[in-house]
Amino acid sequence: MSEEARRVFDSMDALGKIADPTERARALGEVLKALPARNKALKEARREAVAELMERPGASLRSVGAELNLSFSTVQDILRGYSGSGTKRPKADEPPTE
Repeated sequence: MSEEARRVFDSMDALGKIADPTERARALGEVLKALPARNKALKEARREAVAELMERPGASLRSVGAELNLSFSTVQDILRGYSGSGTKRPKADEPPTE
């Protein structure tokens, strides 16, 4: 895990260790309320980063997938903006949904 990701998770873990239950509940509520928008922004930032990787000379879905420890189909889904479960993946003739 990257150092940046570890710091984020350490901070999240610290929320659960706040001694005062009122303060802990409020802090956790604030984070939970903001998560949907943050999650969407993180997914878009990841999509942009993967798109940058795909712009490199000789890049392919498989090479980028290997670099990120992902399958080529997951890389493809990220580029399409799709992040749902495999059972809800759009059919080939259906437009992707968010």
